[in-house]
Amino acid sequence: MKRRLFIHAGIAFAGTTFLIAAGAQGTGATAQKRHKLVIQVSDNDPAKWNLALNNAKNVQDDVGAANVDIAIIAYGPGIGMLKLESPTGARVADAMKANVRVVACENTMRAQKITKDDMLPAISYVPAGVTEIMKKQGEGWAYLRP
Repeated sequence: MKRRLFIHAGIAFAGTTFLIAAGAQGTGATAQKRHKLVIQVSDNDPAKWNLALNNAKNVQDDVGAANVDIAIIAYGPGIGMLKLESPTGARVADAMKANVRVVACENTMRAQKITKDDMLPAISYVPAGVTEIMKKQGEGWAYLRP
């Protein structure tokens, strides 16, 4: 009798655990995952910038722009494509309108004697581009260097 009671209790516990787990999976399956992508651009090359901008747009198109945070971080020679006279300026502006955060490294700007007045409007700034990438990776952001 005790054995039968023990078996029934075990079956009831297992069934309850299964139902709870199935319910948790059901709610998780319908929730959309928020993606995070940081893109490094450290080349003064319009083709690299266009590739980075294409990658950002393709990710937004694939997972949905509302489901992804994208930051393009420029430092070193890559900062040149964020200047006012940049050949990629219009595409950078379009990316920012599509909620891609475009970020310039202030260390690079100081080293190259560039001021914020020399830069495209509406870009963001961080003290150190490499450190910003490192922090984002530590927070679980995916990393891409086109």
